[in-house]
Amino acid sequence: MIGYRKMGRGPGLVLLHGGMKSSQDFMRLGRLMSDAFTVYIPDRRGRGLSGPFGDRFSVMREVEDMQAVISGTRARYMFGLSAGALVTLRTALEVPAIEMAALYEAPFSIDDSVPTEWVPSYERRLSEGRIAAAVISIMKGLGTEPLFQRMPRRLLVPTMALIMRLQGDGSDSDVTIRDLAPTMRYDMKIIGEMSDTLSDYANLGTSVLLMRGTKGPSYFEVAVEGLADALPQRRVTVLAGLGHDGPENDGGPDRVAKELHDFFRRSGS
Repeated sequence: MIGYRKMGRGPGLVLLHGGMKSSQDFMRLGRLMSDAFTVYIPDRRGRGLSGPFGDRFSVMREVEDMQAVISGTRARYMFGLSAGALVTLRTALEVPAIEMAALYEAPFSIDDSVPTEWVPSYERRLSEGRIAAAVISIMKGLGTEPLFQRMPRRLLVPTMALIMRLQGDGSDSDVTIRDLAPTMRYDMKIIGEMSDTLSDYANLGTSVLLMRGTKGPSYFEVAVEGLADALPQRRVTVLAGLGHDGPENDGGPDRVAKELHDFFRRSGS
């Protein structure tokens, strides 16, 4: 079962969160979009309102999840961040009902552009129950948080441990960092499955908006350029000063929402 939050009125728009996140991180963006759209914010599989990953997890399982959401809501627009953007792209290929899709910093790996050398240390720390250390491995490995790149691990790990203690156990709808830490292995599986598959999208009929900030790692620029060359119907938007968290509550969701309004309303008219 895939659960989601719902708000607003108008054409259906699905907002799909990225790795180490859940639907709660898109609440500000959802409210900003709800003036013109009925917004659906799912928890991706294994998080919050949704069911477990299951034994046969793959990107196609997440596409099936989105197909069920789209069938139930009749949404025809999608937006995805990070790994959620990869799922959004694959859903646009597999589900004809999606007319337009927007992707923010999809970690689409081209010739091993997305770093993976950190994964064994992350898995080892996770298996040892050192959750805070595993989370820092993710942050430093992917490089999406500039602060984590500048600070030494010996300071970051106890700080993360303190943050996790202060979060407590969370609730059914609000997911903690401790609960999210194991989900990254599944997002890395999606990145691996979709790496070097640009040719799959050469005939994609969906109109796509490719978005990135200027404060993120260079592999997002590589992904946007590669996808821009491959997709037949695409626009590219670069948002100066935004990082990977741009669409999230504590990023710059107002700027992202402005671009999404312009894209979905103008392209859909």
